[in-house]
Order: sequence, then structure tokens, then C-alpha cells
Amino acid sequence: MERIGVVGTGSMGSLLIDALIASKALSPSQIIAYNRTIAKAETVAGRHPGLVVAACNAQVAQEAAVLLLCVKPLEYSKVLLELRDWLTSDHILITITSPIQLEHLESLVPCPVARVVPSITNAAGSGVSLCEFGKRITPEWRERILSLFTAISQPIEVPEPFLRVASDISSCGPAFLSYILRNMINDAMEETGISEEAASHLAMQMVIGMGELFKKELFSFASLEKRVCVPGGITGEGLIALQNGIPGVFREVFKRTHTKFAEDLEMVKIQLQTVPTMGGPGHPAP
Repeated sequence: MERIGVVGTGSMGSLLIDALIASKALSPSQIIAYNRTIAKAETVAGRHPGLVVAACNAQVAQEAAVLLLCVKPLEYSKVLLELRDWLTSDHILITITSPIQLEHLESLVPCPVARVVPSITNAAGSGVSLCEFGKRITPEWRERILSLFTAISQPIEVPEPFLRVASDISSCGPAFLSYILRNMINDAMEETGISEEAASHLAMQMVIGMGELFKKELFSFASLEKRVCVPGGITGEGLIALQNGIPGVFREVFKRTHTKFAEDLEMVKIQLQTVPTMGGPGHPAP
């Protein structure tokens, strides 16, 4: 893999850098990073001697063949305006955000584009990453991108219509489940007096154990539930409360995430109107 340029070293940008280096998919010297707040990029570089901190986005494009855009959706117009005069058809642009259509992005830059939506689980070299490839991505580059992210995840190609719900499950899911477990822990403390430390430890070990069961393909969700919930048992009694409250909750979750996604998509489109499409004055089509 050629040198990777990472634009944005916030939460996900720094996570990906740490994970890719920890997995030995990349060495620090293969990465050049830029962040609007330079101190954040310098903090990441401090963890990985050899990683280069760029002075500006233009330097990233000049020194890296592959650019990983890890910025917020509404920052794209500014970043693209700073990058596009330095981008060529030999670059590869990979976005990690979902509220931007690859077809639209392709119209703004001269190079092939792809999308890889990561998950916090990638920090442990686990979970999935959601992949979508633009029309200019060659089969060779598709395989190289998949190979890179295989080092920290299980890459899955997702059609654009299902990208949002797939991201809700794989990327937002850890936060949703953590919220549910925190409520289970809090209610256990209030109802029984168990300490937060003890309840948290039990919950974490339970999640780790469940993950191992699924990893070894010993159970499906339904078969695990059936195995634990024996007829007339205590688990079944506890499930009654969940059956009265949980069904339909995630329909509301998905409605809200999809509504927010549509709003973000529209706002990004408006922002990107400030970036001339390729083929306009001074910007020949690729």
C-alpha cells in the first residue's frame, strides 16, 4: 500500500491510525496526517514515531496516493476546496462518512472514490467495516482497499440504499447496546444494592462471553435465547418486562437515524454547491 494520507485525526481518524498500525497493516512512516487543530495530529504522532504531521491539506495530497477523509460531513466543502487543485487521477479518495453520495463526490474530484464506514470495534481488530465503491474504482484497487481494512475488520460491501441501516447496526449499535446495559446496571444497583463496579464487571464479561459464543458459531440469537430461557424459569419471568417494552423501540431508533441522515445529506449537498464540479472552468473532467 502506498503512503496513506489521513485528513482529520479526531475520534475515528485517530482510531483508524492506531488500529492500522497496531495490526501492522501500515507502519507509522507510511502515514501522513493533517488536522485543523495541529496539536491533535501531533498527539497521534507522539504515539507513533515516524508518522508525519502535515502543515496543510495540500501537503497530504502532494505526499500521499491514498487519502482517507475522516472529517465531519459539513467540513467536506472546505476540505475539498483545499485538496482538489492537488488531486490527480492517480489519487484514491476514501470517505468514512455516510451522508455524502459517492456519485456526487466523484463529480467534484478527478480521482476514484470509495467509502469505508468504520466501527469502534475496529479498535480491537474486530467487527465490520462497510464498503462502497465508486464507478472509477478498478478491481485492483477494490481488492487493495478490502485487504487494508481486513487487517482491522471484516469488510462488507453494502449497496447504497442499505448503508444507513447497516451503519446503525454495526457502527451505532455499540452505543445503543451500551446504553441498554448501563440501564440494566443502574436498575440492578437501585433494586438490589449491588455495587456499580461488580455489576459493570459482570455485564462486561457477559458481553465478552456472548461474543465468543457467536464467534465460534455455537448459537444464533434465537437459539441462544431459547437455550437460556427454559420453560417456567427465572429468565422467562424477566423477559416478560422486556417483551412489554422492547418490541418496536428500534423501529423508532431507525426512523430517527434515517430522518437525521436525510437532513445531513441535504445540508451536505447545499455545502458542496460551493465546490465546482469537474469539467467546469479551470477544472477539466477526468
